[in-house]
Formats: sequence, C-alpha cells, structure tokens
Amino acid sequence: MNATVLSLSLHCNRSTKSTNMIKNFLSDEAGVIVSAEIVLVATILVLGMIVGLGELQSAIVGELSDVASAFGNVDQSYSTSGWVSYKASGGIKSRTYGSSYYDVPDECDCDENLTIVCDDPGEKTSDN
Repeated sequence: MNATVLSLSLHCNRSTKSTNMIKNFLSDEAGVIVSAEIVLVATILVLGMIVGLGELQSAIVGELSDVASAFGNVDQSYSTSGWVSYKASGGIKSRTYGSSYYDVPDECDCDENLTIVCDDPGEKTSDN
C-alpha cells in the first residue's frame, strides 16, 4: 500500500512540475521580437517568394513550349499498299485498296510561333 501511495505522489509531482514549466515558458517575455522586425523579415520573405515563383513560371512555360514544339514536329504521314486475293477460278476473291496521307506543316507547327506566346529569355526570336 505504501508503494502505491508513493508512486501516486511521484506522478502528481511530475505533472505539477511540467505544468509549472509550461506556465513559466508561456509567461516568459525575455525573448520577444519587436513587431517591426517581424514585418521586415516577412516582407523580405514575400518578395523572395514572388521572384522565385516568377522564375518557376518562366521555366515551366519554357518546358511546355519545348513539349508543344515536339508534338508539332511529329510527322503523321503514312502509306499502305493494297492487296488482292484471287479465287482458284481466276476471279477476284477480295481486294483492299491502298491508302496514304501526307502531313504538311501547319501554321502553328513551327517554333517561331511559340516564341510569340512564350516570352522566355531562353527562346530565340526572329530578331536574333
């Protein structure tokens, strides 16, 4: 029975000590930062984020411009020949005619049009 009372009293002392430590920490004002310093640091952080996000946007637009250029340069031309199958008697059993398509560059397939949309300094313009 004495051991139980002793363990309960030790438990109560620990929780009281931790509660007092938290109260002392919250009421301590020795390390308070002046509001003007916080505003200055927050302003510098926001300006840095704006510049960083601007550069991120430029890099993403440049990469998507390269992907669009790759899709535009794909040649979709094809050609298939036809075939004929004859019956034993010499008549035509079945026939398939050939087909073809020749892809020609469209107005938006060249890279010059992408530089008008993308104002990335890494892209070459027609003036260079």
